[in-house]
Amino acid sequence: MTGLLQEHFRCPDDMGVLRPPAGGASETGFFRFGPDITLFGGLASGGAAQRPEDARADALTAVAIGDGECRLPFDPAEAINNLLFERYPGAGEPAGTGPIWKRAAAQAYYTLRPMLPVGIRKHLQRSVVGHKRNAAPSFPAWPIDTTVERALDTLLLLAMRARGVDRIPFIWFWPDGYSSAVAMTHDVETAAGRDFTPTLMDLDERYGMKGAFEIIPEHRYDVPEVWLANIRDRGFEINVHDLNHDGRLFSSRDEFLRRAERINAYGREWGAQGFRSAVLYRNLDWFGALRFDYDMSLPNGAHFHPQAGGCCAVRPYFLGDMVEIPGTAAQDYILFHILGDYSTQVWEQQLAATAAAHGVMCFSIHPDYIIEQRARDIFQRLGEILLAERRQGQRWFALPREISHWWRQRRAMTLRHDGAAWRIAGDGAERARIAYAEIHDDRLRYVLPTAGATHQPALTARQNS
Repeated sequence: MTGLLQEHFRCPDDMGVLRPPAGGASETGFFRFGPDITLFGGLASGGAAQRPEDARADALTAVAIGDGECRLPFDPAEAINNLLFERYPGAGEPAGTGPIWKRAAAQAYYTLRPMLPVGIRKHLQRSVVGHKRNAAPSFPAWPIDTTVERALDTLLLLAMRARGVDRIPFIWFWPDGYSSAVAMTHDVETAAGRDFTPTLMDLDERYGMKGAFEIIPEHRYDVPEVWLANIRDRGFEINVHDLNHDGRLFSSRDEFLRRAERINAYGREWGAQGFRSAVLYRNLDWFGALRFDYDMSLPNGAHFHPQAGGCCAVRPYFLGDMVEIPGTAAQDYILFHILGDYSTQVWEQQLAATAAAHGVMCFSIHPDYIIEQRARDIFQRLGEILLAERRQGQRWFALPREISHWWRQRRAMTLRHDGAAWRIAGDGAERARIAYAEIHDDRLRYVLPTAGATHQPALTARQNS
């Protein structure tokens, strides 16, 4: 089993081997990996396209299995990481780069932004993304993209075929047998939003949730210690949200490093474990200067955001030393003020998709934008939906820091066979569950036995091998 699959599934590492092309790639571009998966990377079999919508070459048809190996026409780790770290055309220029006129316009906007009411701001922003409003992006998919998870499933299935097994054990994605996860977060952008946080905490608690508040440390509003203490005392979480939300965090590397030092200091002072950048601006090559347990700056798909792109994943992963919790839910501001959608329809679609892929539904609800009664009514409708899901007991409703902590624990766990059964070893193993990936009707499916079930040897040979 390659490190790529062992890292994601936490399965035994002796299941088979995925081999990239021995001679390297002849072309670099977008290609298909089966009928409904699009990847980007080097392709030895040729036919790579420069745009995702033009991808025609299907790398799956060039896969060869034999002698316990699966030989691929591309490097699977490169292709997956190209998505997770936004290394593909169309992912958008890192914030702070691009033409001089574009940078100047952005600087002028953020200089005036604190003085602009939402009504004016939304018209300006609609003019920027208006051409996208009537057409769903082809890549990443809207309203949710599960390319990474589906590609990993296909790679695991191929590795199992190469090893000649129908069933393998792995450490389930979530603790206590939960099928998926939900995290509620709240970016506080203005003094009005800050003052609304007690009401928002009341609403969260009414629907059985605790959330994380992302706080801007400088210039936007005062940050009284008594306010932070109240958030902590009520069991909510505090994170650092940029430095001053002026859109210039990534204007240059020197400026970023200077600000990162102050951001890290606020994180230590507040006991904050997580970070999120303003407007989800990002330059992933620089994130190593941040000293947090986890980050929440990468959207699943950056639809209608100033910086395009997206990680195309719904499960957490590691961004250097930080756990990345992808933003899988459309932000309230985008739904209400960019798309004019005052409903829960998009969120419900995303909830269903993240549940099916056993991912995390990470919401970003701003207290600033649900003060208005119309928007608050929609949030309360969402709360009723989430409360119903909570009562079903399938989703883990957790703070982001709990998700990050679990993902680190899971990464350090090992799965070993003691001669009688499979066992999980490592910190937190008492909450972990052994699941199985099975080939059924030539497709991969997951089986999660009930807690307490005996897990016998599971490297089951394929019936037709």
